[in-house]
Amino acid sequence: MALEPGPMQVLHGHFTTKAEVLDEIKRLDLWPTTFVSERMAELPVHWHDIDNHGFVLEGSSYVLDASGERIPLGPGDKLVIPAGALHAEGEVTQRMVYIVGIPVAENLRDALDLLPAKTSPLSAG
Repeated sequence: MALEPGPMQVLHGHFTTKAEVLDEIKRLDLWPTTFVSERMAELPVHWHDIDNHGFVLEGSSYVLDASGERIPLGPGDKLVIPAGALHAEGEVTQRMVYIVGIPVAENLRDALDLLPAKTSPLSAG
């Protein structure tokens, strides 16, 4: 089921177990991938041309929304990122583990190209 166009959302305390995440991914008919983020610098604001759902299992950091506001992330939080939504992953100072669900059977790094903010269909300018 495709997401409605719009901004990224962070749902704090959305889940408590990996089994809940996998049930939701199955219900949404997504392809799951485990993504481990080691230490990295904050990424530039960007967008992807497919929807994605990220479930934080371990670690803590933040994401930036379209206006540059920092939104904290921690275990149990879910990121809902519709295609075109501007966002950026924050600096990672400790290992983070996510389960990411996307609507296509594709390598996650290939499917989630970091597209320039100014080209987003949802960009104001």
